[in-house]
Amino acid sequence: MINKRDIERPVEEALEQFRNEYTEALHSDVRTIRAAIEAVYHSGGKHVRPLLLLLSAQAAGGVRPDSVHSAVFIELLHMASLIHDDVVDDTRQRRGQPSINAVFDNRIAVLVGDFVLSEALIRAARTGSAMIVSIISTLSRQMAAGEIKQLENAREQLLTEEDYFSAVEKKTAMLLAVCAEIGAVTAGADAEVQAHCREYGRLLGYSFQIRDDLFDYFDMPTTGKPGGNDIREGKVTLPLLYALSATAEAVKAPFLRMIREQCFTPENVAALIRFAKEHGGIAYAEQRMNEFRDRAKDEIRYLPDGPARESLLALADYIVGRNV
Repeated sequence: MINKRDIERPVEEALEQFRNEYTEALHSDVRTIRAAIEAVYHSGGKHVRPLLLLLSAQAAGGVRPDSVHSAVFIELLHMASLIHDDVVDDTRQRRGQPSINAVFDNRIAVLVGDFVLSEALIRAARTGSAMIVSIISTLSRQMAAGEIKQLENAREQLLTEEDYFSAVEKKTAMLLAVCAEIGAVTAGADAEVQAHCREYGRLLGYSFQIRDDLFDYFDMPTTGKPGGNDIREGKVTLPLLYALSATAEAVKAPFLRMIREQCFTPENVAALIRFAKEHGGIAYAEQRMNEFRDRAKDEIRYLPDGPARESLLALADYIVGRNV
């Protein structure tokens, strides 16, 4: 397993600055906001997005103050989206800890999410870059659209790879694309380097989401989520989509019925997971995940050789090999 600390080494100092600014950004004099944010903050986080942004900046010309500021508002935006997602999905735990909506209620959770989102936008504006503000504003809209698209897919039983990847593009891939792109922008890189960084992040986002989706087909205590959680919420992800597309009508008919009737009893969830595994869904999803990873690494080879570029290549391998 790749050591994340080794990946972080080219931007260790910048990451420490990020952590200090991030802690400051989450401070509030309002007791309830402070308690809610502390619960999320201490539940742990990989901080992959700030790391991606800072490594991209370092590889594209060097980390600057706006690179660190951007890493902070990107992580704030991500936190806000997680808080809101937990409300939408009625998620009661995150990384093994109770979610804000479980500890407080949906009203507090939504308002705390709005507070964090507002802080993200304030800090984006402080960069003084109209380009960065435009990128982050567009991203916020796309992420909301991606979440709605995923709910739409579940409600309307849109069971195709095209629909799945359309939601992933908006929900996850564009967030990582923007991380890498803003890193290059803050480093003063030219348009060609910015484009390669953006595409690297976008492709990495697909790998990242497929890895997350694969966790749902196994009981993994490290993720803080029980297996089958996505299926119980009506989310049909790539392993199950492939199994449904690769089997005869008579074989898949009872499983399609479970999905269309939204009958997700523990027995049915277990049956759907078993069906996906037995009909090649896991192997296919891993194959696609690795394909996106390899394409992402091809993009980053256009950057100047150096420790930061090597860390970006290692980060791609870390993302597909992680167990959290």
